[in-house]
Amino acid sequence: MRPSDNIEAHMPSTTHADAFHFDHPVRSFWEASAAPLGLATPPLAGDAQCDVAIIGAGYTGLAAALRLSSEYGLDVRVLEAGEPGWGASGRNGGFACIGCHKRSYGSLIQSYGLDETRRFYGAMKDAVDLVRELCASHGIDAWIHEGGEISLAHLPSRWAELEEERDFMARIFGEKLSIFTVEELKARGLWAPTFHGGIHNATGFSIHPLNYARGLARAVHSAGVPIHGSSRVRRWEQAGGRHRLTTQGGTLTARRVIVATNGYTPEDVSPHHAGRLMPALSNIIVTRPLSEAERAEQGWTSRLMAFDTRNLLHYFRLLPDGRFLFGGRGGTDASDAGAAPMQHHMTATLRRMFPVFGAADITHFWRGFVCLAYDLVPYVGPLDTEKTVWTAIAYHGNGVAMATYSGMALADLIAGDPKRANLPSVLTRRLARFPLAGLRPLYLKGAYLWFNYQDGR
Repeated sequence: MRPSDNIEAHMPSTTHADAFHFDHPVRSFWEASAAPLGLATPPLAGDAQCDVAIIGAGYTGLAAALRLSSEYGLDVRVLEAGEPGWGASGRNGGFACIGCHKRSYGSLIQSYGLDETRRFYGAMKDAVDLVRELCASHGIDAWIHEGGEISLAHLPSRWAELEEERDFMARIFGEKLSIFTVEELKARGLWAPTFHGGIHNATGFSIHPLNYARGLARAVHSAGVPIHGSSRVRRWEQAGGRHRLTTQGGTLTARRVIVATNGYTPEDVSPHHAGRLMPALSNIIVTRPLSEAERAEQGWTSRLMAFDTRNLLHYFRLLPDGRFLFGGRGGTDASDAGAAPMQHHMTATLRRMFPVFGAADITHFWRGFVCLAYDLVPYVGPLDTEKTVWTAIAYHGNGVAMATYSGMALADLIAGDPKRANLPSVLTRRLARFPLAGLRPLYLKGAYLWFNYQDGR
């Protein structure tokens, strides 16, 4: 490996150094409402050794650390550039549900076969169950609200697609989804003027993402695993079958390394990641608490997780105190200067889609990176032929459940228990490089133009 002291110079070309303010948390509603972490995460100091070093204290890294230590008895340490949950794990929309890929099931069947696609779908359902089980077993108050999720047709022409999806899911996966007319949406408190029907999947629940991340961190700490906050990896060297990770305060030497940094992966953290990731911005605004009268006037009184049928989708839900969370993909300027225009755009979109809610004050705005792969599916597995460097990555904006599942699967693989992991080939085939990777910013802008055109049809 050829490490570099100037990590900023090797960040993915779709990011900006302003997005990596590890010294302070994002000013999100989750940060304002989360339970305190309640444990010390001192920076790495001096020279230390362990069996497995984990870079990143989000869902993936924490889940891997918990399983490796508690069930396999391995000596593990976690290095985190900020604090646990600093990245996407602490700032996402809190949707624990089916997802994590950006390909149609028909396309997956063509590439991986029917049986493997069915196993992949089953893995996503298992991942949702795993989050629920971890919250229960470790006493994590993550504000879980059951009920599944609903996809809402943003154009009248999308109604036929809902019917096709219902029939396909029943035939291929035995999944019984329900479709609702506009009148049925109104009766369920799931209506706004821009929706023309919906399809409901009962799998999934909403969650407080930072409470969940901090709960996992406490469980990892209780298992005896040191979590070193403010410990950004500055150099990575390999010699004699061991990896030496250098931070500002010390070094950590390990036989095996897990890279669990997803959309925040500097491309020189591992040469194997170079050109293989596409970080993309997702943005969230949250309103002040809305009164019952305002919710009734809008026609949206349900706490069900929801998203629309756009390619550049919007996702939204009512929070326990009556606030409305509204998120969406978009924007290619990750600098500090790019934040205000994106907040304005998100607020204007909320006003158009939910006129009553859009009139309320916005109390919080934040954004962060989701991570896309060239194959548009996650990858879980080794990054080198010796199987000493591992990763689970690219959840495509829906990683609450799959990141947890993938972290634990990594632990099983590293501990030599692949049968327990039992991963479908969809997750393990490859982490492909983008063609002409230096053009990724242009790919993203071109994709946004195309998706906006498609979304208007």
